[in-house]
Formats: sequence, C-alpha cells, structure tokens
Amino acid sequence: MSATRTQVYFTEEQRRRLDALAKREGKTLAEVVREAVDAYVAPAPPDLDVVLDETFGSMPDVEVPPRSEWDRGYG
Repeated sequence: MSATRTQVYFTEEQRRRLDALAKREGKTLAEVVREAVDAYVAPAPPDLDVVLDETFGSMPDVEVPPRSEWDRGYG
C-alpha cells in the first residue's frame, strides 16, 4: 500500500482514546486513524425511498403472492 505522510493534531482526549483503541485491537495508531477515515468517507447507503421510486414499475409482469402467503411460517 502506498501512503502519504500527513500530520494531524488531536486533542489530548482524542489521542488517549485512539491509543487505547489501538492497544486494545493490537493495531498501530496509523491503522486506527486510516480505518476511521475510510469509514467517514465511505459512500452513504442509498436512500430507500429514492431507489423504490426509481425502480417502480420496472417489472410489470411480476406476480406478487397475496398477503396471506406472506404471513405463512416456514420450517
């Protein structure tokens, strides 16, 4: 993995918590910070309402079973 050196300033409390987390997980401070940054910049999950609106009617021939079939238990 290629990396770019970056200087970041943390408060004493942030640094204490990051060090504790790194120690607990057996990782370096850099690993913990990279994982946190990856989680922060990860794409947001799609908005379900938008997805449903965009796909409504895309499969007009699909047969949906009656509600009584949905409530039927299996196993």
